[in-house]
Amino acid sequence: MQVSRYGFGAAPIGNLFSPVGEDEARAAVDAAYEAGIRLFDTAPHYGLGLSERRLGAALAGRPRDSYTLSTKVGRLIVPADGDGPFGRDDQGFDVPASSRRVWDFSRDGVRRSLEESLERLGLESADLVLIHDPDDHWEQAVSEAYPALAELRDAGVVKAIGVGMNQTAMLARFVRETGVDLVMLAGRYTLLDRSGQEELLPLCQERGVSVLAAGVFNSGLLATHDPSGTYDYAPAPGPLLERARRVASVCERHGVTLPQAALAFPLRHPAVVSVVVGARSADEVVRNAALTARPVPEDLWSDLAAEGLIS
Repeated sequence: MQVSRYGFGAAPIGNLFSPVGEDEARAAVDAAYEAGIRLFDTAPHYGLGLSERRLGAALAGRPRDSYTLSTKVGRLIVPADGDGPFGRDDQGFDVPASSRRVWDFSRDGVRRSLEESLERLGLESADLVLIHDPDDHWEQAVSEAYPALAELRDAGVVKAIGVGMNQTAMLARFVRETGVDLVMLAGRYTLLDRSGQEELLPLCQERGVSVLAAGVFNSGLLATHDPSGTYDYAPAPGPLLERARRVASVCERHGVTLPQAALAFPLRHPAVVSVVVGARSADEVVRNAALTARPVPEDLWSDLAAEGLIS
C-alpha cells in the first residue's frame, strides 16, 4: 500500500472545536486531492460520524484506486439516551449530542464499527484500519480487536492494520507483541516533543512497521511562525513557548518558517512514511501544501542540533 508523503486529517471537518459548513468541508477535501494528497484519515469519533460522512461524500466520484482511505475502530456511535432536545457533544466537536460514543474493542464491536464506518463513507472497503486510543483497554484491544483486524487483513478485506495513539509506550507494545503494519503517532515526534524517537521509532524501523506522524503542530503552538496558542490542547507552558520561539529564530536565519519546519521534520526519520495534517478549509490545505513544497536547507537541522533544540 502506497501513501502520499502528506495526508489529510479529517477531524476538523467533523466540526472539531467549531462548525465547518458542508461546502467548506468539501472544498477542503477537493483542495487536498488537487494538491496531490492521496491519504485521507478519519474516524467515527470525529464529530460522531460527521467526518466520515463528509469525507465519503467529497471523495465519491474519485477513482477508488487513486487514494488511500484510513478509518478507526474502538468507539461505537449509538443513539443518546432520552428523547432530547440534545445539547452539544462534550468531546471537542461542535455537533448535536443526539448520539454518543461507547468504547468497544471486542471482535464483534470492531466488525460492527467498520461496517458502520463504511456505510457512512459510502464505500465498500477501507484501505487502512487503526485501533483508536486503546490507552485504558489494552487487554481487550490486543486479545480481540487486533485479531479481528488481522482476520480482515488476511481475508483481503482491508490492506493494512495498525494502532493510533497519543503515547509511545503502548504503541511500542503493539509493535513488539502483534503483527501490525503501521502505527499513527500523534504529537510525539515533533520539533517540541521527540519522545517517539527514544524507543518507538527505532523499534518500528527494526520491525518494518511504518509510522504515520500526526499532530505535528502540537495542536497549535507550531502552526504559526510567531508561536502562540495551545500545546496538546492546553495553554502552552512558558518554557515550551520560549523553546518554540528559539526554534523559530533559528528557522528564520535559514529563510524557513516554523510551520514549514514542523511539517518537514518528522519525515527525516526513515520509519515515518507520511505526515497527516488536519485542515478545515481549502485555504489551510493550500497554505500547508505551499509550505511542504518549499525546500528546507540541511543546515537548519544542524544548527537546531548545535543549539540543543533537536537531537
